[in-house]
Amino acid sequence: MTRLFHISDLHFGLEDRAALAWFADCVRREGPDAVLITGDLTMRARTREFAAACDWIGALDVPVTVEVGNHDLPYFNPVERFFFPYRRIRGIRRLVERELDLPGVAIVPLKTTARAQWRLDWSKGWVTREALEKTLAAIDALPGGTTVLVTAHHPLVEAGTKGRALTRGGERALAALAKRGVAAVLTGHVHDAFDLVKATAAGPIRMIGAGTLSRRIRSTPPGFNDLTLEGAAIDVRVRNLDHVPTPDMQIDDVPPDALPPREAGEPVAPVAAVPRVDPPVH
Repeated sequence: MTRLFHISDLHFGLEDRAALAWFADCVRREGPDAVLITGDLTMRARTREFAAACDWIGALDVPVTVEVGNHDLPYFNPVERFFFPYRRIRGIRRLVERELDLPGVAIVPLKTTARAQWRLDWSKGWVTREALEKTLAAIDALPGGTTVLVTAHHPLVEAGTKGRALTRGGERALAALAKRGVAAVLTGHVHDAFDLVKATAAGPIRMIGAGTLSRRIRSTPPGFNDLTLEGAAIDVRVRNLDHVPTPDMQIDDVPPDALPPREAGEPVAPVAAVPRVDPPVH
């Protein structure tokens, strides 16, 4: 049996300190085999935010792998964004896009962030052919029978048009991963948990999303995914300080814009803890 803690969207700068302390205590007391962090460590990629995030992550005394989210690319320094995007994260650079090999289980990263795109909203995802080929090569190099989990920041879904796609190239990537028998793709970005099965041209594939440990909540209180793997079977429990049951913490669809649900018909978890406004960013 393998036990993994999957967290996302810490957003240091608007972090929830009580939730972070609770999670760190869970890691210390329960000792999972690894912690998987699927991006957005910071709010605005500021030096002080990364310093706090790196200190907190560095204190987790278990194997960790980290994906970079759209909020982790420099906002206010275009030179740094284009040429040195990871310089402020150097405190944990060895953990970024790190493949983890556990007994019978492999965690393989897939990059979905982009320094620039041919559309106005650069916060959305993009799986380039180079990024996908790198991930597929890592999967192909694994021993037969390995249970593979792929970690990324953005859910690999598209909303019918290229302009509205949450992640460009996401459908192509999902099909390629399904063809290789990937057990699940673990992501963040939307700040609400989900556990969905997506149909692709190569067969179905499971998509598992973690919520947030920040104060930027969408429709659920801060929480994380506690994953238990027995062979290729994955049990998902969404843990949170409010003790809301897992089914009530999970949305039944991935919103195409990943923004807070403010209009009728937008994906909302059954617990429906939707704040009126996001907390201000200073």
